[in-house]
Amino acid sequence: MVKAVRGAISVDSNDHKSMENAVIALMNEVCEKNSLREEDMISVVFSQTSDLNVANPAAALRKSGAYCRIPLFCTQEPEYEGALTSILRVLVTYQNISGGSPVPVYLGEAVHLRKDLYRSDEC
Repeated sequence: MVKAVRGAISVDSNDHKSMENAVIALMNEVCEKNSLREEDMISVVFSQTSDLNVANPAAALRKSGAYCRIPLFCTQEPEYEGALTSILRVLVTYQNISGGSPVPVYLGEAVHLRKDLYRSDEC
């Protein structure tokens, strides 16, 4: 069965190293929480807020040496009044053999995007 899982992370600075660190941290956590292996993945879509314009998250992920056979795509988030800035989002589509439900991952300031997923004393 094909499933998808979402995640997001706040990025410390608008530079290559911060983007690389955020991409790796986010992908590692999404994979760990969902027991995903690279060979299970169908595609990965990243989006980033407009203030993150120095580094491409797909290129940052490729630089890590992983996910070289998976289609990666990037896009910019639309700008909305009151929206969080410096946020990187991901949508991973994968083959789910175990049948478990996807576990979304929100890290750093991105937890505020989905307060419904976290108890207020954990945010």
